[in-house]
Amino acid sequence: MTNDIKHLVGKNELSEHFKSVRKYSLSLISALSAEDCQLQAMADVSPSKWHLAHTSWFFETFLLCIHSRNYKVFNPEFKILFNSYYNGIGEQFKRGNRGSLSRPSLDDVIAYRRYIDEAVISVLNTAITPEIEQIITLGLNHEQQHQELMLMDIKYNFSINPIFPAYQSLKPTQVPNQQSSAAIKFINFDQAIINIGNNAENQFAYDNEQPKHSVLVHPFSFANRLVTNAEYLGFINSSGYSNPQHWLSDGWAHIQANNLTQPLYWHYINGEWFEFTHYGLLPLNLAAPVCHVSYYEASAYASFVNARLPTEFEWEYAAQQHAPSNTAHTSLLLPNMADSSAAIGQLTDSCWQWTNSAYLPYPGFKPIAGVAGEYNGKFMSNQMVLRGGCVLTPANHLRTTYRNFYYPHQAWMCSGIRLAKDKT
Repeated sequence: MTNDIKHLVGKNELSEHFKSVRKYSLSLISALSAEDCQLQAMADVSPSKWHLAHTSWFFETFLLCIHSRNYKVFNPEFKILFNSYYNGIGEQFKRGNRGSLSRPSLDDVIAYRRYIDEAVISVLNTAITPEIEQIITLGLNHEQQHQELMLMDIKYNFSINPIFPAYQSLKPTQVPNQQSSAAIKFINFDQAIINIGNNAENQFAYDNEQPKHSVLVHPFSFANRLVTNAEYLGFINSSGYSNPQHWLSDGWAHIQANNLTQPLYWHYINGEWFEFTHYGLLPLNLAAPVCHVSYYEASAYASFVNARLPTEFEWEYAAQQHAPSNTAHTSLLLPNMADSSAAIGQLTDSCWQWTNSAYLPYPGFKPIAGVAGEYNGKFMSNQMVLRGGCVLTPANHLRTTYRNFYYPHQAWMCSGIRLAKDKT
């Protein structure tokens, strides 16, 4: 195959991938009203309408305004409204007030998306440079991140409503069985010098995953599955939230200041436990992985069971040795339960997993060139790394080197608990 034909095939694949990703974003609001798309229940989440606009603004700002000759900006005012945090671009509308933006309307935002789509497809129909291809690929991965965020934000925005509205309906036959889980097994790993990270040679990788480098990993044991709701309930019933013994100092202060006594979406009603989901309020599935817990909660539980959280390097090493076997995500927006046949399961298809690693640059880290370099690097302070993926993550967005990151008190994202131990 000649280089010209390879380039044409690659460009056609990129064009189809672009259309597919952009279409999926719109499908996420198909069951929502314009009012639903306006909701913002706290500063950490954003309205669905804003996500749809911001991901379009990204293509407009970093691709079209720079690389598309004669491109005309859709609306100059969007430069402020939908800039998330790029100080190099200019002023941003206050994050916590995004829900107050009734204008532009949802219809206006959808029209904006169509305008951007047509302009990007037009670029893809011309001879594109490797730089343009890289920007489009970055933009698509950026949009896939926001697809996951949209689902997490919709859930939180609905959760504060006392009537517990459902994002989607769930048929009785779709309700997962309350099967019991076998006890956690710990898989042993010997000391090794391993390669960590991704040089983005044959696949996309964010700059914070780069460069590939060597790390010494000491002997450790790694849990074969995630912690379940039943196991976490044992922590609650053992006065876990009222005993400071297992909590980090900041974690204890956080749960005291916010009167926390259970995971974010749990509700104790008439002597029974329920959990708010994308399907409304459901009886707590004791066999499902505990989800929407903060780093503080994950760390406290690990201490309670005489374990700890894995480092991100241990997590990646384990994933290298036991490649995810169950990455075919369920159609349900519920974390997948453990597969008893997997030596190590639930690596990418259930919940993001907190690690004991602070979010810091790898040795030799270099941000993306230009203003887009603000994408990851400037957040490398006071946050913790999560590894894996979750049931809400687009399946073709997953890889074992992916580094997610959140502040230790946050829990609205789809975060669970993987245990580790020092091997003696």
